[in-house]
Amino acid sequence: MESNRPKRRRVLSLLVSGFLVGVGILIGIIVASDLGWLPFGHAVPEPPGPKEVPAMAPAPAAIGGDRNFVSIAKAVRPAVVNIFTTRTEKGAEGPHAMPFDDPFFRRFFGEEFFRRFEAPRERKERSLGSGVIVDPKGLIVTNNHVVSKADEIKVFLSDKREFKAKLIGTDAKTDLAVLKIETEDLPTIPWADSDKLEVGEFVLAVGNPFGLNQTVTMGIVSAVGRASMGIAEYEDFIQTDAAINPGNSGGALVIARGELVGINTAIFSQSGGNMGIGFAVPSNMARSILDQLVRSGKVVRGWLGVSIQELSPELASQFGVQDPKGVLVSDVLYESPVKRAALERGDVIVEFDGKPVENPTQLRNAVAQTMVGKKATVKFIRDKRLRNAEVTIAEQPKTVAQAGSEETGDSATPAGLLSDIEVRELNADLASRLGLAGSERGVAIVRVRSGSVAEEAGLREGDVILEVNRKPVTNLSMYERVASKLVKDKAVLLLIKRQGRTIFVTLKP
Repeated sequence: MESNRPKRRRVLSLLVSGFLVGVGILIGIIVASDLGWLPFGHAVPEPPGPKEVPAMAPAPAAIGGDRNFVSIAKAVRPAVVNIFTTRTEKGAEGPHAMPFDDPFFRRFFGEEFFRRFEAPRERKERSLGSGVIVDPKGLIVTNNHVVSKADEIKVFLSDKREFKAKLIGTDAKTDLAVLKIETEDLPTIPWADSDKLEVGEFVLAVGNPFGLNQTVTMGIVSAVGRASMGIAEYEDFIQTDAAINPGNSGGALVIARGELVGINTAIFSQSGGNMGIGFAVPSNMARSILDQLVRSGKVVRGWLGVSIQELSPELASQFGVQDPKGVLVSDVLYESPVKRAALERGDVIVEFDGKPVENPTQLRNAVAQTMVGKKATVKFIRDKRLRNAEVTIAEQPKTVAQAGSEETGDSATPAGLLSDIEVRELNADLASRLGLAGSERGVAIVRVRSGSVAEEAGLREGDVILEVNRKPVTNLSMYERVASKLVKDKAVLLLIKRQGRTIFVTLKP
């Protein structure tokens, strides 16, 4: 009996172990079934038809034939050149180059000793830039600042050939220049119509940044019509985020069709390198300048003879214009084309030569590029009515008025919105100091209260008030009389003259 007990215990132990293993397997099967790990599952009704898979959005169309711009880069790079210029800068001269520059000391120490300390009389300044071949016979467009005051200009082609370039002409007002090299059968880039360029288009910037030849960068058009940048006098820049760095100036800005849409000109940078804000002269402006420089060696610009300003919503309401698009005529010069066409101060120009006008820069550039002698139709609004006038474009004169200010004579400080400014009557002496005609009359602003509505509106000392709410102000008493009739808490429209230009200013309560 004693000997059978261990056997029974072993059998019992095996049975318990088997039971536990079986329970574990059963639990595992149940859990795996719930988690969907097994190939079988619950039965469900079969759907009436095959399940429709949503169609994927089509891939974007290839740009320029291949998405990575290889063919475009190969086509345009040979037409972009490297420009190398040298300029001689004269150093300091005269007897004060050294404190002991005296014949006695020279004899004592010898000429060789003094030559070690003399500053060089002349030094060479070198600069690098880019250019674009626009004619197979060797015409190249670049920036004026690349070749300005250069004694020697060399052009390096993509095939390693080197040429001395002749300067055909420059135009500092658009920062463009034209060069000529003596060779033929050169590769070129076809011109694009920059007026059709839209924000968001892909562009390539091709040039020689930091002297690195044939560099291509890609980006998009960030903005068009950029002006008031302080880069050139006539500005209508294309803004792009394609990397533009020093040495890119004068290079090509190319659209996805491989056409030249701009000449790279400048960057906005706080570090001297690319920050994603570059500017290019549009191709239509560059082509117009090129044609004139090649034809006559100079640029002749069209002129209307009118002072214009931005039409703000406040000014639009004052002149009865519902849509604040167009430019406001603030002055018409004597014997100017628009004077002969009967345009007047206060007219709002909305169209020039068949093209809509939305801002002063647009009109100024359009007129400047119009051929002298051409008759252009001007559409304008006067007294809430749309009118037409035919204007013969004249050549832009070179005279520029200057102005200053002087506090003389009696002064006045009316109440209301005009209480923030103090004025003095404009006499002949003060008029001459302000650069005005001796026959012109008005009142000059001699003080503007800091932080006032007048200061926020842009009024400043030296401005001459010619009108208040479209009523002429020829002397101090008339100014006081008109100012006394102003309605409280109602906007006031002033016509002022500043540095030879007249502009409208609105004071809002």
